[in-house]
Amino acid sequence: MIEHLTSTYKKYNMSKPILYVKQGCPWCSSALEYFQEIGLNCEIVDVRTDPSRLPELVELSGQSKTPTLKNGEFVVADFDVDEFKQALCENPDEANKLGIKV
Repeated sequence: MIEHLTSTYKKYNMSKPILYVKQGCPWCSSALEYFQEIGLNCEIVDVRTDPSRLPELVELSGQSKTPTLKNGEFVVADFDVDEFKQALCENPDEANKLGIKV
């Protein structure tokens, strides 16, 4: 699965998706668990332990809530796992870029 994702990132000339989280956030824990289950490798940015990245989160999503995933121009902000899955169903090209079957 990881090799598939690596080749997908290279194919689309992308860096790893970024997942913004906050330590102690139950929705973040669920997202991290789900991404681990499906083999989605992300750069994890905890904006509580690295507050210098919070302005970046606010700029890209217009808010400071987590979890928020950014993959290129695709952003899913303040989601639970079901909302993330719905966002992928509504954006199948983005799901494909992430290597996730919907």
